[in-house]
Amino acid sequence: MQIRIKICGLTRTQDIEDAVQAGADAIGLVQYAPSARFVSTDRLPELASAIPAFVTPVLLYVNAAPAEIEAGLRAVPHAMLQFHGDETPEECERWGRPYLRAARIPDPSVEAFDLLQYCQRFHRALGILLDAKIDAYGGGGHTFNWAAFDWSQPQLNASTRLVLSGGLTSANVIDGIALVRPWAVDVSSGVESAKGIKDRNKLQAFIEAVRNGEEILKNAKTP
Repeated sequence: MQIRIKICGLTRTQDIEDAVQAGADAIGLVQYAPSARFVSTDRLPELASAIPAFVTPVLLYVNAAPAEIEAGLRAVPHAMLQFHGDETPEECERWGRPYLRAARIPDPSVEAFDLLQYCQRFHRALGILLDAKIDAYGGGGHTFNWAAFDWSQPQLNASTRLVLSGGLTSANVIDGIALVRPWAVDVSSGVESAKGIKDRNKLQAFIEAVRNGEEILKNAKTP
């Protein structure tokens, strides 16, 4: 199965076009004002117009008021939603849309985290996005401890579509794919020249590395 690729935190139409051309499956637009990658609702139609059919726009929210989400969905009616704050399953599901739910994974030496229980709690999510828990909400360029979980658990990988995120780059994504075997990967800071400004060469290198990771998994399964 081909690993899906989401590029998040895009703020310019040129970057969206570069990401799509490089092979992105989904484009993340941040609707969280404190983020350096925030785009206003007024700009959503302009940015969404650069996303072609069969590439999914994803609107990212953090503890947003319902009115904010309603405005975003009016601007981009075919968008998927991503929740990155303290939203409950009911708050995520009220929109009747496919959604991604971010799991903010702490340092295991500081705080325990039951990933399987989290996946079960949000079992209606299209995917569980695995990110490092930091003071901010995402986009910090930090990886979590990939070795802290047993990714071979059937209950974990078979029942949930895992999206590996947090500090990914072209240099480490192959290792992450080999260990976690995710349904998708999500990258933001790892393909930037500055916050919110994507780098065409880094985009291409990252997506090429993901495809190489797929080949390694495929070959590992071949007797």
